Amino acid sequence: MRRLEAYIRNIPDFPEPGIQFKDITPLVKEPAMLRLAVNQLVYPFLGTNITAVAGMEARGFIFGSLAAWELGVGFVPLRKPGKLPYDVQSLSYDLEYGSASLEIHNDALHEGDRVLLIDDLIATGGTAAASCALVEKLGAEVAACAFVVELDFLKGRDKLEKYNIHS
Repeated sequence: MRRLEAYIRNIPDFPEPGIQFKDITPLVKEPAMLRLAVNQLVYPFLGTNITAVAGMEARGFIFGSLAAWELGVGFVPLRKPGKLPYDVQSLSYDLEYGSASLEIHNDALHEGDRVLLIDDLIATGGTAAASCALVEKLGAEVAACAFVVELDFLKGRDKLEKYNIHS
């Protein structure tokens, strides 16, 4: 994990004063580190009957798509409002520095689906909790949530107590 940490850049005061942004650009541009990150994300879920991977816009798309490929399942994007062209379910939630919404196509998941939810980072857990709620709204099960980076001090896991969390 120390190897991956060296490729995550800290950007102070972004997107606003007091927030320290974790920039994964150095990690994703280095093929060996990207492969290591994806392998670490999916390893605990090999052979666990995951039927889909869902990822949150936008950096969750990077890791989620690659994780879906590695697991041999499809990828479901969770997008910002107005980006999906079909009938959607929507959910608004609070962030550490504002509020946001996510949407999912109504037919993206179904009852019986076991979903691995992936994002680059868990901070306060708001985005992940909203994503889990959207997945469950469609009747699917959140099998687990996986993150490349976890900011422990923000206690995001507390909002996801009922889920298997891997970071």
